Amino acid sequence: MKLHDLRPAEGGGVKAKKRLGRGIGSGLGKTSGRGHKGQNARSGGGVRPGFEGGQMPLFRRLPKRGFTNIFAKDFAEINVGVLADYFNDGDVVTPEVLLEKKLVKKAKDGVRILGNGEINVKLEVKAQHFTKSAAEKIEAAGGKAEVI
Repeated sequence: MKLHDLRPAEGGGVKAKKRLGRGIGSGLGKTSGRGHKGQNARSGGGVRPGFEGGQMPLFRRLPKRGFTNIFAKDFAEINVGVLADYFNDGDVVTPEVLLEKKLVKKAKDGVRILGNGEINVKLEVKAQHFTKSAAEKIEAAGGKAEVI
């Protein structure tokens, strides 16, 4: 296949761009589809998103609800089952190693180890937080769960 063989899929295609202000025969000449005068006929005209013509906007009519805790910790989470797949007996697992192996995207406020999955590898895991089940599974496999 060459570049000149490329074409849109059957039934699909590329719609032609509206060419404004190209004479009366085009149907989009003179006012270019904007009508006569008014706010939307002007350059830069129109209203901001959410503006309802002066009526109280919907986002202000609705009641406020809930709150965001600005002190909440945002942990990168990983399951013990995943650790078993990527590490061998006796390995030391730290947040830096997890980042290096791209098992967590970014450490944020640290790493939380969750208890989903099975682990049968003896690992020394160091993280900021462990769920109860995760710590139990790591220690049952002969490893060590250490909070840093």
